Amino acid sequence: MAASSERNSTRHLLAMRDDPPEESARELVFESRKGGFRTIPFIIVNESFEKVASYGLLPNMIFYMLNDYHMEVANATTILFLWSALSNGLALVGAFLSDSYLGRFRVIALGSFSSLLGMTLLWLTAMNPQLKPPPCSPLSSSCHSATLAPAYFLPFLLDQLDNKKNSNNERLQQSFINWYYASIGVSAILALTVIIYIQDQYGWRVGFGVPAILMLLSLVMFLLGSSLYIKVNTEKSFFTGFFQVPVAAFRNRNIALPDQDSAYNRSHNSFLTAPTMKLRYLNKACIIRDPQQYLNPHGYASNPWKLCTIDQVEFLKAVLRVIPICSSGIMILLSMFQQSFSIIQANSMDRHLFPSIQIPAGSFTVFTIITMTVYVVIYDRVLTPILVKYTGNPRGLSTKLRMGLGLLLSLVGTVLCAIVESIRRRTAINEGLADKPDAVTSMSAMWLIPQYSLFGLAEAMNAVGQIEFYYSQFPKSMYSMGMALHTLSTALSSLVGAALVRIVDGVTGKGGNVSWLSSNINKGHLDYYYWLLTVMGVVNLVYYFLCCWAYGPMDGEPLVRDEMVESEERPQSRATPLA
Repeated sequence: MAASSERNSTRHLLAMRDDPPEESARELVFESRKGGFRTIPFIIVNESFEKVASYGLLPNMIFYMLNDYHMEVANATTILFLWSALSNGLALVGAFLSDSYLGRFRVIALGSFSSLLGMTLLWLTAMNPQLKPPPCSPLSSSCHSATLAPAYFLPFLLDQLDNKKNSNNERLQQSFINWYYASIGVSAILALTVIIYIQDQYGWRVGFGVPAILMLLSLVMFLLGSSLYIKVNTEKSFFTGFFQVPVAAFRNRNIALPDQDSAYNRSHNSFLTAPTMKLRYLNKACIIRDPQQYLNPHGYASNPWKLCTIDQVEFLKAVLRVIPICSSGIMILLSMFQQSFSIIQANSMDRHLFPSIQIPAGSFTVFTIITMTVYVVIYDRVLTPILVKYTGNPRGLSTKLRMGLGLLLSLVGTVLCAIVESIRRRTAINEGLADKPDAVTSMSAMWLIPQYSLFGLAEAMNAVGQIEFYYSQFPKSMYSMGMALHTLSTALSSLVGAALVRIVDGVTGKGGNVSWLSSNINKGHLDYYYWLLTVMGVVNLVYYFLCCWAYGPMDGEPLVRDEMVESEERPQSRATPLA
């Protein structure tokens, strides 16, 4: 299966490490005339083609599984949820491999090849009828369904532009980050219009073939620039410390916390002399039980799985502290990922914008992308300068407030989904279409635009606010951890979505009853499902308020400083022997 766009974007983002190699090595790289502006076209074109290919596959995939593989709506939706979960989960694996073993260039190349392979295999299923069940009527009881078979370019781009001798280095990188996201927005709009139109007009063979060709061009363009790229060497990954600290703490579980600061393993040049008392069980990971056994002759920890540093412990605590707020974003993603049902709704409604122009059902997602893009521009260029005068916050509204408003808007979105679906279903029944799921009602599909737009605005406020929240609480050299948490939320929301669909379909379809998520949406109750999401959204909003209260006020200072991370990035850490 082709890799989704979320995996590739976050795969590129999660590979980011802001700490450059030694200055002499960096100077040597630039003297050899590698990196710089000449590499940007290769990277941007690669990413843009990949986005067009990936976004172009996602919306109509539900119809491919329903019509060609004769799946039930619940089964097809579950597969799409699991696809998203696996894609985002693999992004975390890719980030670890990129940081610690393979490097960014190899991981991007392998990821691009993997996407190409997946899209090619998908194309072959459309080309070969023997790979699909035999044709049948959707309402026939003899239909045989198919069985349920068992973030990297952005940091790589920044590597090419990272010239410490340039006084405008940071501003230049930020400018190209904006252009990077602009290219993603344009690519998504092209995919949701042009590629979807091709699939609707020319069928799956051409519709799947075009993304595969674009992915091939994406890979070729990236490899053509290989000799020009700056390829930063791999080093120790932050993710390794996540496991070392709890393992070391568990091994020292029977040891009492010492009263003397000198009993803790302190990093060289670290400003911390002792760990904080929050989550103090983890403090046992940095207790020096026996200097002769756990310290090498130079005073460094001989085994980081048995003895960690104070900085490692505090870094993990900082991440654990933001996880509750991070988890509140799962619900908004869960609401947005219901697009498979919304696309089926659109397919059963009048999609004519004008008498001679009909919007493809899969293209309605473009209204979400457009709303997100417009919001980002208006908020950044218009609203922020005005809000700063009244709030005194350089970001306009606080990150917590924007995250909360995003959750509230997504809640309003699910309410609107339920109301519109209730009206659509009643219209279909009144028009005698209860047993005709493929028939089109007289109700205009333009009624779906507000809910798509609301979800776009909700996602823009919550996601951007959440990422800025991480950036404000983590030092620059740990920004990749914020992206890791956001990606983890996406993966978890997909798993929750898959479980929710299976549970709702199983419970409501018991005893011969028609499932809420029936393939015949005119007989099912998709509106009830949206009301269930609304109730879950209300609970999640209350949970978010409690998380904000427990977190306390933000003072603008990162929970851990760059000095802590810099000392952590040395091969071993200097320890202070026991007094």
